[in-house]
This record gives sequence, C-alpha cells and structure tokens, in this order.
Amino acid sequence: MDDLTLPLLEQLIARPSVTPDDAGCLELIGARLAAAGFDLERMDSGPDGARVHNLWALRRGTSADGPVLVFAGHTDVVPTGDLARWTSDPFVPTVRGDRLFGRGAADMKTSLAAMVVAAEDFVARHPGHAGSVAFLLTSDEEGPARDGTVVCVERLRQRGQRLDYCVVGEPTSVERLGDTVKNGRRGSLSGRLRVIGVQGHVAYPQLARNPVHQAAPALAELAVTEWDGGNDHFPPTTFQISNIAAGTGAGNVIPGELAVDFNFRFSTESTPESLRRRVRALLDRHGLEVVLDWTLSGEPFLTPVGELSAAIGAAIASETGVTAQLSTTGGTSDGRFIAKLCPQVVEFGPLNASIHKIDEYVPLDQIAPLTRIYRRTLENLLL
Repeated sequence: MDDLTLPLLEQLIARPSVTPDDAGCLELIGARLAAAGFDLERMDSGPDGARVHNLWALRRGTSADGPVLVFAGHTDVVPTGDLARWTSDPFVPTVRGDRLFGRGAADMKTSLAAMVVAAEDFVARHPGHAGSVAFLLTSDEEGPARDGTVVCVERLRQRGQRLDYCVVGEPTSVERLGDTVKNGRRGSLSGRLRVIGVQGHVAYPQLARNPVHQAAPALAELAVTEWDGGNDHFPPTTFQISNIAAGTGAGNVIPGELAVDFNFRFSTESTPESLRRRVRALLDRHGLEVVLDWTLSGEPFLTPVGELSAAIGAAIASETGVTAQLSTTGGTSDGRFIAKLCPQVVEFGPLNASIHKIDEYVPLDQIAPLTRIYRRTLENLLL
C-alpha cells in the first residue's frame, strides 16, 4: 500500500483542476472506487460554462444497520498565480529533496489519493466489513461553493441517506503530521456597507456631506467592539475590514459614497442575527445613512469529543506517536454543510504550511502514514 498513494497523487496533481474545472480527477478516482466495489453517482450541478462536478460513491457494508463513514474532499485547486515565480510547473508533480511540489499537493490532493488507497486497502483486507464506506467529492470548494457539497448534502438528505461519521481531508497538520485535528469551524458572515453622503467641492464642505468623515467613528467602534468572549471550543468572534473605497480620484471632490467590505468569523456564542442586529444598532446610533447587504457563508459547527475523534486520534497515535489536538481555528470548509446531515465531522490531513502559496508542497514522508491513518480509522469504526 505504501507505494500506491504517490502515483495516484501525481496523476491528480497533473490535472489542472482550477475551480470549478475538475479536469478529469473524478473520473480517475471513480474508476478506482468502482473497481473496489463502490456504486458511483454523479451529482453535477450549476450553469453551463461553470458546471460543478460532484461524485457520491458508496460501498455498502454487510450490516444494514452498520455505521456509514464518508470521506469528503475537493478536487479543485486555487489559481497558480504568477507562473514565473514557481520553481517548477505547478501541474507537473516534481520531487525536490524530501518534498513533492505541485498545485494541490497540500490542499488537498494528497488527502484524496490517501483516502482512495486507504479505502482500497480496507476493502481488500476486510471484504465483509459491517459498516459502509462513502466518498463525497466536489470541484467547487475553493470557489463560491454553491453547486458542490451543499447540493449533494441536500440530495442525500432528501433521500434519507444516513451519515454517521465524516472525515474531511483538509490539510490540518501544523508542525508534524497528526498534531491537529479540526473538530469544528467558526461561522463566516460578510457585510457590504455603503455609507451615503453628498458629493461636493472640498472648498465648500458646508454644501456637501463627507461619508468618510461620518463613518470613521463608527468604523473605529466596530473595530474595537468585543462581540463575545468565545468559549471552551471557539476563540472570540472577530471583525475585520477587508476593503474600503471612496472618492472619484480627484483631489478636490468630496466623495458621495463610501463602500466598506467586512467579515465576521464568529463563535457559537454569537449568531448571524445577533451580529446583524448589533451592527445595525451601532450604525444607527452614529446617525449614518447606509445601505447594508449581508452574506452568510456558513454557520459554526462543532463535533464534541466522541467515537470519531477517538478513532482518528488512536489511528494517528498508532502511526506517528503524536497525540492530536482538537482545534476549531482557521477558515471555513465544506464540513459546515456536511455537519447539517452528519453528527460527527472532523477534518484531518497533511501539513498546511504551503496551502495556496507559490511552490505548494507535501512532505514525502507524510504520504504513506496519512494513508495508513485513514485505513486505521475505517477499521476502528466499521469492523
């Protein structure tokens, strides 16, 4: 098994699957899973020209009441950026020293290859496994995430498909393979604020209303507000301004409007409703004329310590000797959608130091142990 994951990983990296293009990754994975006895179902979604590729694959266990463990992940990768800054072609998997370089090496084609080989090995070792193994894969995680996992989860919910455990292959390890497992994520709520003023000449401010001047005290208060104190599982909710724009480009014109983009990463101590309400009250208190639009990217989810975290923790310890720490830090993932259907969701994968960067890589010595960890997790839960 140890020498099977790397060739599959190299084949996946060689496919330039920039969101939402799957570039044939699911066909490659699907063929491997079908040969291992999985039933395949494509759940592609989205408009022509931006079609999202989704795959649901299921190998039923011998027990109708046995648990279902799903491996979840994404075949899509972020754009490469300036190709001239890459040491080697990002879509030509290249070994230099003790690392394999290529776009998607860390996020998250190593996990995908390891999951597939782990499932193949598990089935070969235990053909009469009681529980069921599934895969839920998409080409729309790095992008808008409107036609990927969220669509598949809804279809599975409508047909009454039970999911008991889910392992999402996001790269979670920080310093050593296995040191961090994500058992939850914060929610993400974004706002687009337009503060309305009156455009005019800078020499006649009495005839205008400068929205930058008006908004500045409110923005300063938003930046220092304590939204909540977090809890044992989540850090406090944070507020960050990401973009701000005003003006015509001329130095003698008072702008008529100020546009501000901001984002909350929020804990379970806050809700989208409470954050919207508090922001609106603050803006009203400052007497601002505003237009405010909201986008909720995902609500927080948390998997309490239980069978899944224990199973993957034991597998990590067996293979690496590392005691995994549970964490909810970082950005959002498709786990937020799966958690609406599956009671236990964790994320675990290789080193995350190079994700989305130039010269993305995975340490070679993490590939085989990661595969074995996934296989041991299957054994711990489905036999």
